[in-house]
Amino acid sequence: MNRKKVLALPKKIYVTTTGYSYTHLGRLFLRLFVGIMLLQFGIRQIGQAAVLADSFPAVFGLSPEVSMWTMICIEVGCSVFIMAGFLTRIMLLPPFIAMMTAAYQLIHLSPKAPYLLSWEQPVYLPIMFLGIFFFLMLVGPGKISVDYFLSLHMLHSSDHSEDELEEV
Repeated sequence: MNRKKVLALPKKIYVTTTGYSYTHLGRLFLRLFVGIMLLQFGIRQIGQAAVLADSFPAVFGLSPEVSMWTMICIEVGCSVFIMAGFLTRIMLLPPFIAMMTAAYQLIHLSPKAPYLLSWEQPVYLPIMFLGIFFFLMLVGPGKISVDYFLSLHMLHSSDHSEDELEEV
């Protein structure tokens, strides 16, 4: 075989695998992933509400039971909106604040100093969610979302072009 032909195949594979981007599909996947993860926490808490009501931390001056039900509403309600991509950036704010509060509670309730926490500590889960929520707030829901289709509808009904949506 010719040396140029042998080198052309890996070059073609490299260019095609690095040159194409599936950002909107990636955003959909991340929205679905984080939504399902958040939803399953809410569903588990609903199933164990009687047990958790006494041990749930009281935050923002609310009783433990009200704090728990507020968290369940945030986890279930916002996760459905996030997965659908409807009011995405707004629906990311309540779980973002809830995860900041959870991380704060876990760090300050831990008997160890924060810099001594190991990877096994439960504080890393809210921090992971915070990172994903922050990323989604920055990049938005993508084109595979209710938000995008509503934006298209609003633009077309007011005789504007789709180019305006890309500029934002």
